[in-house]
Amino acid sequence: MPIEFLVDPPLTDDLLERVVALWVEVTNAGGAVGFVAPVEAAAVRPVAEAAFAGVAEGLDRLLVAVDDGAVVGFLFVVDNRFRLKDHWRVLKRVMVTPSGQGKGYGAALMREAEALGRKAGLAGLSVTVRGGQGIEGFYLRLGYREVGRLPEALRVGPGDDRDEVYMWFDLTD
Repeated sequence: MPIEFLVDPPLTDDLLERVVALWVEVTNAGGAVGFVAPVEAAAVRPVAEAAFAGVAEGLDRLLVAVDDGAVVGFLFVVDNRFRLKDHWRVLKRVMVTPSGQGKGYGAALMREAEALGRKAGLAGLSVTVRGGQGIEGFYLRLGYREVGRLPEALRVGPGDDRDEVYMWFDLTD
């Protein structure tokens, strides 16, 4: 069965727990998704609940990747909440299960987000990544371009400051 995408699925407690579980798994495998390993569900849940609230309010979108009934990835398409930036969105919390790495889940998830953006008539999508992990290469291969970098903006630990890298995908092509 091929990967399936759910756009703005019902925000059930079960979905929240599955998203939190994946978020913990990705973080603890070294993923740069807003936390530093080790992390537990209790730390992730309030952030996930806040992200779900943005979707429930109708401001943001949730895109979930499912393979054989399991949540294998997700991302949030976040409104800028600023009228002058209403023509583009930010992709946040982009993640795929570590066991799905190399299976094309990440690229498929990003292509689905791009299709969602085009359908909405957006001019572009932005995503920020934590420098020092090679994540930029993934986005560059998908057609994103680096448009900015804040040096040492992310402190992931004592003496471990990383660049915050801004990537852009033009949807007007």
